[in-house]
Amino acid sequence: MAAACIASPAHAQSADWVQQVARTTASKQAYPKTAQARREQGSAKVKIFLVASGAAERAELIAPTGPTALGREALARSSRTGTIPPQPGGATSVTVPITCKLL
Repeated sequence: MAAACIASPAHAQSADWVQQVARTTASKQAYPKTAQARREQGSAKVKIFLVASGAAERAELIAPTGPTALGREALARSSRTGTIPPQPGGATSVTVPITCKLL
C-alpha cells in the first residue's frame, strides 16, 4: 500500500522560499505505520519556527488532522527538517499545510 505525506506552501514570505521549506519538509516524510494500517488520512497545518541560520527551532500544530498519529508525524517531520537556506531578515516562522493520504 502506497502512502504519502505532502507539504504544500502557505503564504507570507517569498513564494520561492516557502516552496523550498515545503519541499525540504516533504522530503522528511514517514507515514506512521499504525495510521497506514488503519487506512487513516488527514491534513494538518504546522507552524515551523526558524532561527536566523535557517535551522528549525520548534514547531506547533496549528490545525490538527483527525487521527493523532498523523498530527504527531506532522510535528516530528518538522523537527527532522534540519537547516534550510535562511529567509532574508533573520528568524521567522512559516506555516506549512501537510496532507497525509494513501495512494
